[in-house]
Amino acid sequence: EDLWTTAFPVGTEWDQIEKLYGFKWNFSNLENAFEEGGLLYGKRVYIFGCTEPQLLSVNGEGKLVCIPVIVAIVNDFPPSDKIGINSVQREAEEIIPMKRMKMAWVPYIPLDKRGNQVERLKSDIFIWSCTQRRASLGTLKEDHLKKFEYCLPCACSKSSFNYFFCSVLFMIIYYVIQSMCARTY
Repeated sequence: EDLWTTAFPVGTEWDQIEKLYGFKWNFSNLENAFEEGGLLYGKRVYIFGCTEPQLLSVNGEGKLVCIPVIVAIVNDFPPSDKIGINSVQREAEEIIPMKRMKMAWVPYIPLDKRGNQVERLKSDIFIWSCTQRRASLGTLKEDHLKKFEYCLPCACSKSSFNYFFCSVLFMIIYYVIQSMCARTY
């Protein structure tokens, strides 16, 4: 039930992240996909979030709302551990290791199993995690802080492009569309 909230919303401004949880978003389609008989049941899945800002009428007032989008990648091998940093203000795209931004693919631990010994849990669900503490954001240089807002997942490495691209393209498109259709506000 908390799967979508544990996946880091890649490329989202820090001041917008908490606002994501101010609405009751419906990701039951994602939850159902992991149930027995679901599309993702028993598969190795990598999940990350992102946001799509939209001007919406909330209580009769126009507000800019960041709508969460959850992307599920099905693959036996993890996606790239690199991220791209890009924006219209930057001269060129920069590709760096996720670790440099305190990010990594980590096993998802279901809410009801979080008290158990982690090493005994076998997980086939991995989430994009960020361990950067919000309290320390004020000490970061502005250029480094902006990298969080401009980071994008690298979809593939040159050596695995064809295999990776063909095996996950449908799943990415399916879950982005399904997540956008399931939103409530």
